[in-house]
Amino acid sequence: MALYVLVCRDKPDSLDLRLATRSEHLAYAGRFSDRMKLAGPILDAAGDMAGSLLIFEFDSADQAWAFNRNDPYTQAGLFADVEVFPFKATLGALA
Repeated sequence: MALYVLVCRDKPDSLDLRLATRSEHLAYAGRFSDRMKLAGPILDAAGDMAGSLLIFEFDSADQAWAFNRNDPYTQAGLFADVEVFPFKATLGALA
């Protein structure tokens, strides 16, 4: 297993969509709590939620992409773009 970072940026002016889908997203993400290392919203300059950053332990990037494809946020069309990166923790709580 390896760490993968998902960086998901919301489409402009989509806070209402994020809020309307949030409980479904949190329930879905909670099913991966055994693999989740860190997760939370990215904030814009006003302090509003404008994206998501998630770090998971998966066997492959394909599993990270599969998580994203099935995320209620993705299915609702919230994200403008999503990136998945392999990650190696060298300092801090994940190291």
